[in-house]
Amino acid sequence: MTGPDSRPPSPAAVASLTEAAVSLGPGSPTFSGRYAIERELGRGGMATVYLARDLRHDRLVAIKVLHPELAAVLGPERFLREIHLNRRA
Repeated sequence: MTGPDSRPPSPAAVASLTEAAVSLGPGSPTFSGRYAIERELGRGGMATVYLARDLRHDRLVAIKVLHPELAAVLGPERFLREIHLNRRA
Protein backbone atom coordinates (compact mmCIF):
# COMPACT_ATOMS: atom_id res chain seq x y z
CA MET A 1 0.00 0.00 0.00
CA THR A 2 2.86 2.31 0.33
CA GLY A 3 5.51 3.41 -2.08
CA PRO A 4 8.42 5.79 -2.09
CA ASP A 5 6.13 8.74 -2.78
CA SER A 6 3.42 7.97 -0.24
CA ARG A 7 2.96 7.93 3.51
CA PRO A 8 1.93 4.83 5.46
CA PRO A 9 -1.80 4.59 6.13
CA SER A 10 -3.20 5.85 9.40
CA PRO A 11 -4.52 3.41 12.02
CA ALA A 12 -8.04 4.34 10.92
CA ALA A 13 -7.22 3.42 7.33
CA VAL A 14 -5.78 0.08 8.47
CA ALA A 15 -8.93 -0.59 10.48
CA SER A 16 -11.08 0.26 7.44
CA LEU A 17 -9.09 -2.14 5.27
CA THR A 18 -9.50 -4.85 7.85
CA GLU A 19 -13.25 -4.33 8.05
CA ALA A 20 -13.49 -4.51 4.25
CA ALA A 21 -11.73 -7.89 4.09
CA VAL A 22 -14.92 -9.88 3.76
CA SER A 23 -16.20 -7.90 0.77
CA LEU A 24 -12.95 -7.54 -1.19
CA GLY A 25 -12.41 -9.52 -4.33
CA PRO A 26 -12.31 -9.24 -8.10
CA GLY A 27 -15.19 -7.19 -9.43
CA SER A 28 -15.85 -5.51 -6.10
CA PRO A 29 -16.09 -1.74 -6.08
CA THR A 30 -12.98 0.28 -5.55
CA PHE A 31 -11.79 0.59 -2.00
CA SER A 32 -11.79 4.19 -0.75
CA GLY A 33 -12.21 5.27 -4.36
CA ARG A 34 -8.50 4.62 -4.83
CA TYR A 35 -7.79 0.89 -5.18
CA ALA A 36 -9.47 -1.45 -7.67
CA ILE A 37 -9.06 -5.06 -6.56
CA GLU A 38 -7.84 -7.25 -9.43
CA ARG A 39 -7.37 -10.61 -7.71
CA GLU A 40 -6.41 -12.42 -4.55
CA LEU A 41 -2.69 -13.19 -4.41
CA GLY A 42 -2.63 -15.37 -1.33
CA ARG A 43 -4.25 -16.24 1.95
CA GLY A 44 -2.60 -17.26 5.18
CA GLY A 45 -3.46 -17.77 8.78
CA MET A 46 -3.39 -14.05 9.58
CA ALA A 47 -4.24 -12.15 6.40
CA THR A 48 -5.24 -12.13 2.75
CA VAL A 49 -3.17 -10.31 0.14
CA TYR A 50 -4.80 -8.77 -2.93
CA LEU A 51 -3.37 -7.38 -6.15
CA ALA A 52 -4.95 -4.00 -6.72
CA ARG A 53 -4.54 -1.03 -9.02
CA ASP A 54 -3.78 2.27 -7.33
CA LEU A 55 -6.05 4.50 -9.38
CA ARG A 56 -4.37 7.71 -8.24
CA HIS A 57 -0.88 6.67 -9.40
CA ASP A 58 -1.85 4.10 -12.05
CA ARG A 59 0.30 1.33 -10.63
CA LEU A 60 -0.18 -2.16 -9.25
CA VAL A 61 0.08 -2.57 -5.49
CA ALA A 62 -0.37 -5.36 -2.98
CA ILE A 63 -2.92 -4.82 -0.23
CA LYS A 64 -2.60 -7.01 2.84
CA VAL A 65 -5.77 -7.31 4.89
CA LEU A 66 -5.80 -8.89 8.33
CA HIS A 67 -8.56 -11.42 8.94
CA PRO A 68 -11.29 -9.65 10.98
CA GLU A 69 -11.07 -12.01 13.94
CA LEU A 70 -7.32 -11.34 14.31
CA ALA A 71 -7.60 -7.63 13.69
CA ALA A 72 -9.84 -7.29 16.72
CA VAL A 73 -7.18 -8.94 18.90
CA LEU A 74 -3.99 -7.50 17.36
CA GLY A 75 -5.18 -4.01 16.47
CA PRO A 76 -3.60 -1.85 13.75
CA GLU A 77 -0.28 -1.21 15.54
CA ARG A 78 1.30 -4.52 14.54
CA PHE A 79 0.21 -4.02 10.95
CA LEU A 80 1.63 -0.49 10.87
CA ARG A 81 4.98 -1.75 12.22
CA GLU A 82 5.10 -4.27 9.37
CA ILE A 83 4.42 -1.51 6.84
CA HIS A 84 7.24 0.62 8.23
CA LEU A 85 9.66 -2.31 8.19
CA ASN A 86 8.80 -3.18 4.59
CA ARG A 87 9.30 0.40 3.44
CA ARG A 88 12.91 0.23 4.57
CA ALA A 89 13.60 -2.97 2.63
